Amino acid sequence: MTGAETLMSHDPQPQTSPAVRRVVLPSGKTIEVVYFAPQEGEAAAPGTQVDLSHCGCCGGDLVYPVEWSEAGSTHWEVVLRCPNCEWSGTGIYDQDTVDRFDDVLDQGTAQVVRDLRRLQQANMEDEIDRFVAAVQAGHVLPEDF
Repeated sequence: MTGAETLMSHDPQPQTSPAVRRVVLPSGKTIEVVYFAPQEGEAAAPGTQVDLSHCGCCGGDLVYPVEWSEAGSTHWEVVLRCPNCEWSGTGIYDQDTVDRFDDVLDQGTAQVVRDLRRLQQANMEDEIDRFVAAVQAGHVLPEDF
């Protein structure tokens, strides 16, 4: 290969604008390295907020962390997965980005709990209605207990 070569990750990071850095190799070749997440000590472009909850491939909003660990005093290394398209990727993100993601995860958990309670209520009401209908139709007798 001659001239400028572009190295890109096969696992794009979610919702990040890529940063391109030109590197001249000792051989004289120039390559462009594309970064999809800020590296340790770097900040995202001013005014840019990374939304870890949205998939960079399919745009789905169900991305969740598989694993996260500290990557320095102000950054976290986060392994993400999208259940819609099976994308997964790893990136290093600042504390504010991870805090926003954590808030989104908390909101999602609260929504799932609310939906579960509504489903339990609806199922209980349905069971009661079927039991009453069975008693009224004579299908449930005292000796059944």
